[in-house]
Amino acid sequence: MGNFDLNILGCGSATATLAHLPSCQVLNVRGHLMMIDCGEGAQLEMQRMHLKFSRLNNIFISHLHGDHCFGLLGLLSTMALHNKGGTVTVHIFKEGAELFGHMLDFFCRERSYNLQFNIIGTRKAIIYEDNAITVETFPVTHRVPCVGFLFREKPKMRHIDPVACKQHNVPQYALNSLRQGKDFVTADGIVIPNSLLTTDADPSLSYAYCGDTKFSKRVINAVQGVDWIYHEATYGDENVKNALKRGHSTARTAATVALEAGCKRLILGHYSSRYEGHEDILLSQAKEVFPHTILAHEGMSINLDDVNWQP
Repeated sequence: MGNFDLNILGCGSATATLAHLPSCQVLNVRGHLMMIDCGEGAQLEMQRMHLKFSRLNNIFISHLHGDHCFGLLGLLSTMALHNKGGTVTVHIFKEGAELFGHMLDFFCRERSYNLQFNIIGTRKAIIYEDNAITVETFPVTHRVPCVGFLFREKPKMRHIDPVACKQHNVPQYALNSLRQGKDFVTADGIVIPNSLLTTDADPSLSYAYCGDTKFSKRVINAVQGVDWIYHEATYGDENVKNALKRGHSTARTAATVALEAGCKRLILGHYSSRYEGHEDILLSQAKEVFPHTILAHEGMSINLDDVNWQP
């Protein structure tokens, strides 16, 4: 796998089935784990997929429907039992922070880690940043306050051309500056352009998570040009009325979002239990609009570094 991997722990909708668990994903960014939504069974799926609790420090909750957050209490309790250290930050709406804060103080008072709640809103905002990635919320259209999450890698360093550096007698200490795009200045004051000593950096990747939403132009605007988009596809064409009534999307409208936003790849999920064993119906309908579509399933690990990745 690469440096930017998506792990699907759950891709069903509100009713858990023997085939699908509620919504949960873990994004692995260069060894640091970030969980997106936390449906029931999240802690067990982490263990099945060999994802280490010790590397999980950020949990992003898109909204306060149970199928997206009922697993949080059990996960955080188990992490304490495993003596997880450091800080765990849950990015969540204010009501969720108050509710889960009270429950954890009752059921899990003695925690081995520092628990923090970062209060989010429905507006577009950068809610997390480190030296590798930014995480941005954007508003979606659902029955309760809800956001999508946009993960963007920061620009990567350029690659050293060892032959050219040797030819120009570039010392070891100057290589890091070259990776950052700076020119090399010799002891005599001669400027060697960076472009002669390095090659282009690998492209930075982007991933958008649209958990629960009906078709929305503001989602299209928010995810313009992303490499990968996960978009809920709760229903098929025959259930358009249910989708509109319940604030959800069909597979075809999910594909329309990906197409109009200029995304490279689409991942479908959040399937209604009525499609258990027949999710290919949803895939076929989406592919009529956006051919570069795949179905999520539990246990799947996707190498987002490769936009041509196939299951």
